[in-house]
Amino acid sequence: MGYRKDQLLARLQELKIDFTCYDHPVVLTVEEQAKHVGHLGGALSKNLLLKDKKHRLYVVSALAETKVDMKILSQRLGLGKGGLRMAPEENLLQVLQVPLGCVTPFALINESASAVSLLLDKGFKSKQTCYFHPLTNDVTIALSSSNLDKFIISIGKQPAYVNFEDAPAVGKDSPPDLAHLVPSGVPNSSEQPVENTTPTNVPHQNNVPKATEVKAKPKVQSKGPETLQSKVDKPTNASSVDNFVNDVFDIISPLFLSEALKKLDIKKEELSSIIDGIRGRAAPDLESIARSLKSASYTSGFHAGFETMLNRGLSGRPSRN
Repeated sequence: MGYRKDQLLARLQELKIDFTCYDHPVVLTVEEQAKHVGHLGGALSKNLLLKDKKHRLYVVSALAETKVDMKILSQRLGLGKGGLRMAPEENLLQVLQVPLGCVTPFALINESASAVSLLLDKGFKSKQTCYFHPLTNDVTIALSSSNLDKFIISIGKQPAYVNFEDAPAVGKDSPPDLAHLVPSGVPNSSEQPVENTTPTNVPHQNNVPKATEVKAKPKVQSKGPETLQSKVDKPTNASSVDNFVNDVFDIISPLFLSEALKKLDIKKEELSSIIDGIRGRAAPDLESIARSLKSASYTSGFHAGFETMLNRGLSGRPSRN
């Protein structure tokens, strides 16, 4: 069982970290949080849990107004343009051990999150006070960036501040500037892939050299209308279902975002939060549908083969009536 709010606050007091708590109703977005603490003048944050194709996890903690381009960030980490995507809700519960809407740097206090990489907005350094949820989204705590650093160091990590709005060129002569922030291990989660892994326990994967993982080439995926169908029909492990669900959202989300921006009076940042919420709530149902389709496909193939056997006989020749 992970840390609770009261245990985290007690830990901060032990570390002699100054902070202030503000109770408020449950909030799921930065916009909702701002209604309760935005008038206090501190820096509100948006926090994302991302994963790459090797199921390594990243918590991105940025100022509410900072634009985080996942494609650019992915390239800067050395993962290619499409190397990052939103992690499923299962990772929140199993690795960070917090529910939806409660992702913050404080969730990395849990031992299950020891292999998660933390990327902080460089803008926090210029703010006198920063606001984060302490493992629950009905409370906000205010503290300085120096005290945030003190907490991060106490859990065995070094604070890594990034200018998320930078877009440095990445190429042969310009290596990825954030490649050193790619975690060397995979968190202990049911989301880790089964294929292309060695039969070792997850905690021992911390010994895998970082350079090997960063340079690994992604699998070549087919393109065109048959891509989604092939992910349903292919008899692989549960991770293929997760990939199928993420591909569905990767296709639908930009289309939804584009149409909504045209027809609704709403900011892109607010829409992104809405899409993240929809992803978290719809993913389990999509996974269930995908598994049902796989089962139906296998069953259909079995019956077809059995019917052929009856018609042609066990030896492959037509049976006599």
